[in-house]
Amino acid sequence: MNLSPDAIEWIGGLAAALTTGSFLPQAWLTFRTRDVSGISLGMYSCFTAGVALWLVYGLSIGSLPVTVANCITLTLAVAILGMKLWFGRRSKAP
Repeated sequence: MNLSPDAIEWIGGLAAALTTGSFLPQAWLTFRTRDVSGISLGMYSCFTAGVALWLVYGLSIGSLPVTVANCITLTLAVAILGMKLWFGRRSKAP
C-alpha cells in the first residue's frame, strides 16, 4: 500500500483516538464505582508497563498520535492501577 505521510498520520490519529476512546468508558466506570474486583493486578500491571513503553516508542519516533494516545491512556491506567492497589487492599481489611 502506497500512502502519503499525511494519510499515514491521519490513520495513526484515528487509530489512537479509537483505542484511547474505547478505554474511557471502563476507566470512568471504575472511577465512579470504585469497583476493582474484576481487574487482574497482574494483567493491569503488564498493560500499564506496555502503555509506558508505547509512550517511549512514540516519543522516540516522533509520532504525535502514538505519543498523545499513550500519554492519555497511561494517565488513566496508572490511576486505575492505583485504585486497584488502594481499594483492593481496603476491601481485604478485616
